[in-house]
Amino acid sequence: WHKVDEALANVEEAKGQGIEIFCDRYPYIAGSTGLSFYFPLWAKQGTTEDFLTRLKDPTLESKLRAHTAEQEKKLGSWDKVVISTVISEKNRIFEGKSVLQGAKETGKDPYEFMQDLLIEENNSVSMVTFMMKEENLKKILAHPLVGVGCDGSALAPHGLLGKGKPHPRNYGTFPRILGKYVREEKIIPLPEMLKKMTSIPAEKFGFEKRGILQKEYFADIVIFDENRVIDKATWKEPHQYPEGIEYVLVNGQVVIKEGEHTENLPGKVLRKQVNT
Repeated sequence: WHKVDEALANVEEAKGQGIEIFCDRYPYIAGSTGLSFYFPLWAKQGTTEDFLTRLKDPTLESKLRAHTAEQEKKLGSWDKVVISTVISEKNRIFEGKSVLQGAKETGKDPYEFMQDLLIEENNSVSMVTFMMKEENLKKILAHPLVGVGCDGSALAPHGLLGKGKPHPRNYGTFPRILGKYVREEKIIPLPEMLKKMTSIPAEKFGFEKRGILQKEYFADIVIFDENRVIDKATWKEPHQYPEGIEYVLVNGQVVIKEGEHTENLPGKVLRKQVNT
């Protein structure tokens, strides 16, 4: 993205003006959301049924095609959009395949493939989109006004939570940063990156007595081997836990011991503390 430097400069300027501003970033060059993202907002107004009705309406097809064609121009190609999760067994063969590949296999053009897939799956189609650059990722992640964040989900390699080909961020965000970008790439020192993961977010979200190892604070602690910690989740095989994290404590209780879950569930919803 050619506007990264300008965007970061705007953030710095706002900070200099006294505006409370902070950003977050995760360590991947792809985003993830629903496949319907590439269809216009007007088509998605109302309910899921309303959206699917518009997809089936032949009088709207030219407008919908025109919009998705513009999206393709921005992407460069539909091979950058990969189907990650569907609901039906019938279409599970497309998980991990690009829209372009799915279109070729079904003898359809990309628009028709997406249209039919969304209709058949009742709009429950997740995708991964490769739309970023590694150079920009590292520049953003190293910036002092950027912390570490991830909008992933709590998944598992087994059962209902182990289906599909979801974004590897769900398993690998923090260990990937510690292993690849701190230990291997050395974009910033480990203590500085740890602050981006712990004390700074806790402060920004208003979580009192968290984010710092200190007496009378809540003991939320991750014990990892800085020489070994690394993500294992990949685009093709995302349901993999990281390596090098031996112990995790939540509210003072051990939930991960020697890499295995203890079945303790001491976590709770955290809410911002407002001082009056």
